[in-house]
Amino acid sequence: MLPKKLISLLIACCSLFLYTQAAAAHPNMNRPVSETGLKPVQVFDVAAGKVLKTIPNDKEFQTFATSWTNSITGLAPQITTDPSCSFVFRVPLQKPVTLKANDISVTTDDVFLFYCKEKPPLLLVFDEKRKPFIFLFKTDITPFLQKVGLPAS
Repeated sequence: MLPKKLISLLIACCSLFLYTQAAAAHPNMNRPVSETGLKPVQVFDVAAGKVLKTIPNDKEFQTFATSWTNSITGLAPQITTDPSCSFVFRVPLQKPVTLKANDISVTTDDVFLFYCKEKPPLLLVFDEKRKPFIFLFKTDITPFLQKVGLPAS
């Protein structure tokens, strides 16, 4: 029997994966909505299982994502999230980035930020084979949360 936390993470990851696959199959759903030509930032409500908000991707979002990827401290010790992880943010990157932790090296063009109240945020990335990796990082996400319109508390 799988632990509830693992089931919760698998459901969230599958929902995100299915959404990104559907977006790739339907170009209008995944089209750039900003003058930068980047795919939009998406706010995913884990409990509702759907994208709540789509926001034009811009230079500031790219700066946030770069600060997260540059401040990675390692792989997360847990393989799951918990119920306090209420939102996941998909931030498509302008160009692929390689994340390194210990002997792991993952190249990705999307980062998924897990926002968990009262817990450190987590970065989820998928490698080219769609294998998930969860990383810890040390950058403050408060400015990002304010930009997307969520309270940081």
